[in-house]
Amino acid sequence: MVLPDHTCPYGVRAKEMLEACGFQVDDRILRSREEVETFKAENNLATTPFILIDDQPIGGTEELERYLATT
Repeated sequence: MVLPDHTCPYGVRAKEMLEACGFQVDDRILRSREEVETFKAENNLATTPFILIDDQPIGGTEELERYLATT
């Protein structure tokens, strides 16, 4: 999420972790609170970011850290 007064630190961290592990990232930036809420509702999510790897749902940044530690 990138808003004029806020950039999501969890999204930034997730992208950094993925790129450090050699993943190409398709970063879908949400630019308004409305886009964030719509995305969460459409995907039945409580929070963002939401990470998928090879169409496998991983979850958020904490889940990504655990996933990367086991691969």
